[in-house]
Amino acid sequence: MYVYDSIDQRVVDERVAQFRDQTARHLAGRLSEDDFRPLRLQNGLYIQRHAPMLRVAIPYGMLNSAQLRKLAFIARVYDRGYGHFSTRQNIQFNWPELARVPDILAELASVQMHAIQTSGNCIRNITSDHFAGIAPDEIVNPLTWAEILRQWSTLHPEFAFLPRKFKIAINGATADRAAIQVHDIGLQAVQADDGAIGFKVLVGGGLGRTPIIGQVLREYLPWQHLLSYLDAILRVYNRFGRRDNLYRSRIKIQLKEQGLERFLAEVEQEWSWSKDGPNTLTEAEVQRVASRFTQPAYRNLPASCEALQVQLVQDRSFAAWHRRNVHPHRVPGYAAVTLSLKMTGVPPGDATAEQMDAIAGLAERYSFGEARVTHEQNIVLADVEQAALHELWQEARGLGLATPNIGLLTNIIACPGGDFCSLANARSIPVAEDIQRRFDDLDYLFDIGELDLNISGCMNSCGHHHVGHIGILGVDKHGSEFYQVSIGGAQGEQASLGKVIGPSFGAQDVGAAVERLIACYLEHRDSDAERFIDTVRRLGIEPFKEYVYGKSHSSRTHRERQLASA
Repeated sequence: MYVYDSIDQRVVDERVAQFRDQTARHLAGRLSEDDFRPLRLQNGLYIQRHAPMLRVAIPYGMLNSAQLRKLAFIARVYDRGYGHFSTRQNIQFNWPELARVPDILAELASVQMHAIQTSGNCIRNITSDHFAGIAPDEIVNPLTWAEILRQWSTLHPEFAFLPRKFKIAINGATADRAAIQVHDIGLQAVQADDGAIGFKVLVGGGLGRTPIIGQVLREYLPWQHLLSYLDAILRVYNRFGRRDNLYRSRIKIQLKEQGLERFLAEVEQEWSWSKDGPNTLTEAEVQRVASRFTQPAYRNLPASCEALQVQLVQDRSFAAWHRRNVHPHRVPGYAAVTLSLKMTGVPPGDATAEQMDAIAGLAERYSFGEARVTHEQNIVLADVEQAALHELWQEARGLGLATPNIGLLTNIIACPGGDFCSLANARSIPVAEDIQRRFDDLDYLFDIGELDLNISGCMNSCGHHHVGHIGILGVDKHGSEFYQVSIGGAQGEQASLGKVIGPSFGAQDVGAAVERLIACYLEHRDSDAERFIDTVRRLGIEPFKEYVYGKSHSSRTHRERQLASA
């Protein structure tokens, strides 16, 4: 866990005082809405459908128990008793009063937190792998590098008013768990033949109205030049990015219009002027940042726990949870645990104040007082002793945090949608709940296997629907809510964008359409081991389209036929 130094603390404290003054002047009528808008946005404050929304930064998703308790306190005192964890590893409060937002920011600053640059046309929260530092397949721990990027980008005067928002993700493992291919800049740690660490640099990825997979700008960038090279990319974007058209303002559009070769030439020329300048990283600077991270006091444990093996045999429910929610750890005797925020009937990503307080307690008892937010809107306890897994599971189950659905269909990613967001065309939460209820049978869910289902309420794609194995997008049709369904999207090393299967559905028909997609998959998969995404890639979308819209197949779903024959 990164611990602030005096400079970090001074920055956030001064930012609170500055915004308190700006808010007071705005409420007194001395600062117009047009003048106040960019100021509030760079402090994470939106004006939504019903009330302001405050987005709080959780850099690379890491929280300590004191911070979790503070978030619970804010939810209880300043909001309506809950918070929403987002796909950028942040948390959003949907009901704060504008006049009290400076007080919330002061509360956050007291536990080394803030809302700086969580919105606005600037560099947003740096995201990373939620298993950073503990993953067995890690090339390098990305947390230090993510923190270096955070310090470089925070209040950077040159990049405070970019043509559009800008998102960076960094991954340090062989498996991409940070979705780097759909970010404005994606960084993948790589190792040269001589063992030297560097980064593959991808540029121009993104979702939204024009979804694009990022392109490789450099296969290998020495770590010493990380900041100077990113400076060069941002300067080229700042200079040539479109400011005359909101829909063509992202770097992905600039790259598409210029072409990779010309864009690269501009970046390389810009970089040549600053390559060995003050932003060149040194070993001393990397160590300075690394030294601010606390380190877990791991015990010397055997690689396998006999008591755990017995519990897995004796307790079927625990074994099911262990199979889906427990993950490998690089330190023998330890495991990482995902606490699911996807219990049926609860909006995906939401956690009550009571749950946040409870998670803080779990973190203290089982995981060195730390927790992590995933971009799939769950919470990870990264350092749990294997011998304590059964006890942790029992506690988590009592809190509604042990749904064994990680990687399965009901682990739905969803934005808040039209229930809150003024940009949304349709609601996301009721559709997510309908789908969860249709697939609430765990045996059936396990039989379906690995499947990502993502829902967005509008083309901004906050629910990442483009990269869902099944993606659902809310659209407006003459003032009514409809939903467009796509299949074949994926994140990770084999990232792909989903293809729309056909005409959109009314809200009451979306769940049935998903059931038919699943029925088609179960009928056509070549074995129980073939995943939904693999079947789609093998067959294309036509069989699925026919199954959903066609007249020839049975009107009953695979599940209905299965139950009828039982």
